[in-house]
Amino acid sequence: MALADGNGLPLAVGIACGQRHEVKLVDDLLDSCFLDELPQRLIADRAYDSAPLSHALSSERNIDLIAPKKKRITSRRSQDRRKLPRYKRRWMVERLFAWLLAFRRLVTRWEAKASNFLGFLQLGCIRILLRRL
Repeated sequence: MALADGNGLPLAVGIACGQRHEVKLVDDLLDSCFLDELPQRLIADRAYDSAPLSHALSSERNIDLIAPKKKRITSRRSQDRRKLPRYKRRWMVERLFAWLLAFRRLVTRWEAKASNFLGFLQLGCIRILLRRL
């Protein structure tokens, strides 16, 4: 998982086993943020469309979650249509993953230990930050 800013630069990265759903990993990802201040809003895909997650982020961390609702009947109170145009900027996260996949050690996971792979992932983020800043 990765958290990127508006320019596609990494703010936090994390790894987990494949059996856990991403909604359960959001708190760990926000805790591992490189910055002291968390972003004001998160733009996520449909997998994050969860009312408990949205309420938890807004009440505990003061973060607004923007995720398109699944195909279900939604009222105007549950979905603010003004926020959805911001969802178009989600490609910035995809660009971050493309930048990370430029590093051969991250394309194929050669490391047996998760801590080694996370170290190389963080090293790739450092390199991206140094190149872009």
